Amino acid sequence: MLKFLKSLYFNNRFFLILLCFTAAFVVAYIFPLLFIVIKFAFMGFVLLFLADIFLLYIIKNGISADRLLPEKFSNGDDNPVHISFSNNYSFPLKIRVIDEIPHQFQIRDFHFEITLKSAQTKDYVYNIRPTQRGVYQFGKLNIYAQTILSLISRRYIFCENKDIAVYPSFLQLHKYDLRAIHNKLTDYGLKRIRRLGHTMEFEQIKDYVSGDDIRNLNWEATAKRNKLMVNQFQDERSQPIYSVIDKGRIMMMPFGGLSLLDYAINSALVISNVALQKNDKAGIFTYSRKVENRIPAERRKAQIHNILETLYNIRTDFAESDFGRLYTDVRRNISQRSLLLLYTNFENRDSLQRQLPYLMAIAKMHLLVVIIFKNVELKKLTETTATTTREIYQKVIAEKFDFDKYLIINELKRYGIQTILTEPENLTINTINKYLELKARGAI
Repeated sequence: MLKFLKSLYFNNRFFLILLCFTAAFVVAYIFPLLFIVIKFAFMGFVLLFLADIFLLYIIKNGISADRLLPEKFSNGDDNPVHISFSNNYSFPLKIRVIDEIPHQFQIRDFHFEITLKSAQTKDYVYNIRPTQRGVYQFGKLNIYAQTILSLISRRYIFCENKDIAVYPSFLQLHKYDLRAIHNKLTDYGLKRIRRLGHTMEFEQIKDYVSGDDIRNLNWEATAKRNKLMVNQFQDERSQPIYSVIDKGRIMMMPFGGLSLLDYAINSALVISNVALQKNDKAGIFTYSRKVENRIPAERRKAQIHNILETLYNIRTDFAESDFGRLYTDVRRNISQRSLLLLYTNFENRDSLQRQLPYLMAIAKMHLLVVIIFKNVELKKLTETTATTTREIYQKVIAEKFDFDKYLIINELKRYGIQTILTEPENLTINTINKYLELKARGAI
């Protein structure tokens, strides 16, 4: 009996009709001739109410449902959630679904309604976009079934307490992975860079054909074979590519729901995979008060999986970043000249000046690319029309901060440090652009 009462819910139509009968009985008190008619109508309503209960509870399992989740979610992307419904009744139903999605989304009223014909199976798909890495817990899948009378609903509960992990954006990884394999990265707007000079990695000696560079003629092989032979070179491979992620307080700033740290993590995963597809070695490490989460640059099958797991487990208290410790660690642990993609941020020139000596020291040992972010909110403010004194002050200050970013870029370039200034949402594509540019120019 208790289980029956827990699953029984009265709909708004039931209370509305009950309210109408209450008003009708009041009117019948004034006009007694209406009392008999209203009384019989009320008895008919009671019979319909009992019939509604009978129809919904005549079958023990009138509704079947299942929530189908992927193995893991991709951070910052739309992830599909599939729900399958089956109507086991011999009549159509209208169902209201309340899915208890994880508390991280802070959505308290998520629901939808669908109609199921007799013995019909139907699928419903909705998308959710997580903005934090970690474990998300789905609660109950609540289904409220009602007949055409819609006086009551019977509650069904499925799929209690399902955990799912949210990883760095592997959907972007898959998208660029296929492009890298087929050399179609330029379809995403990536630039073709004119190659300067020759690469240094020898591949083979082959017969000369029209169009070959005569500067590559191999005279010793030509003399032995008594015909023209040329040296053939290929792109230099197995260059160490490190994604260096600042997880200090300056990376806490959110844009589009994601922090700058998570944008950097998603980009590091993609660029590591592209580097591996281009036969380079990929590695990562993070720094704040100390250097950690280190994966040495290697090229092996399990490397991208190790990088993904490490990026997933990055945790930080957003403390002040120590660039001096970063320089010391790089000098001690990275002996081969490498490409270092440094994800960080500077909001003004003063903050850059404090760290510039360390960046210059790193740039002497390695090819350093400093990646900083445009403040897109400030950009919007500078593009608005100011009408009041307060808005004028705000716009001028925003323009100053926006201009400081370009001064920072020029300062870094003055000391021979490669830079990327990008909107957070374009971080991945701009980083890949820079990597391919440097590789095409033979800088790494």
